[in-house]
Amino acid sequence: MRKVQSAERVSQSDLSDNFVYQRSLLAYHEAARIIGGRVLEIGTGSGYGISLVSPSCETFLTVDKNLPPLDLAPYPNVEFRQMKVPPLEGIASGSADFVITFQVIEHIKKDFLFLREIKRVLRPGGKLVITTPNRKMSLTRNPWHIREYSVDEFTNLLSCEFAGVEARGIYGRENVMEYYEQNRESVRRLTRFDPLDLQHRLPGWALRIPYDLMNRINRRRLLVRNRELTTHIRMNDYFIAPASDTCFDLFFVATK
Repeated sequence: MRKVQSAERVSQSDLSDNFVYQRSLLAYHEAARIIGGRVLEIGTGSGYGISLVSPSCETFLTVDKNLPPLDLAPYPNVEFRQMKVPPLEGIASGSADFVITFQVIEHIKKDFLFLREIKRVLRPGGKLVITTPNRKMSLTRNPWHIREYSVDEFTNLLSCEFAGVEARGIYGRENVMEYYEQNRESVRRLTRFDPLDLQHRLPGWALRIPYDLMNRINRRRLLVRNRELTTHIRMNDYFIAPASDTCFDLFFVATK
């Protein structure tokens, strides 16, 4: 029996993830353009961002609750630490020039503490580069997420801790939007079988396995139905612009 991988861990090798994977690549490439010096990443994931951002760093410390399936030997300036956050235990105050964290804060119960800890470890004038899904573009409830944010909600949240907040978002070009609309229709057909709206009534833990199964099956069906559209999406089919309700992800840069 083929193992169904959680859709929360995007795979660069599973073509059905290509729509999301290429979008996440853009975030790392943009971060590599911004960062330098001592960099902390919160949320290593599978580790595919390390090769993209570590060349721009003097030192790169990346942390995650899970070990990444990656050999770090080719990256002498990279250190991995296994930890759950927040807090950022063992990381000194003012020790980072930049913090990057992509698709993590929506999983954090104590989001204010999470941001307060990031602010603590940043030097004065240091910057946070952060992404999270735009709630206005979500097609259904994701039970793995504690919450999702709109542009205004996220701006207000970061403004509570940081002196400056630049609100940008990741958008898709025509072929990306075509895939998104096909996905929207597919999700609409699936949610017809939830007339009691249980996806919003049941606790998240009760929905995670069904969600993972249906999400993975849905992505693979979209791949089979339109393989060319799914596999031909590339990083350059996404772009970053000022944040609005129509961006897929919020891409914010906050200054301490």
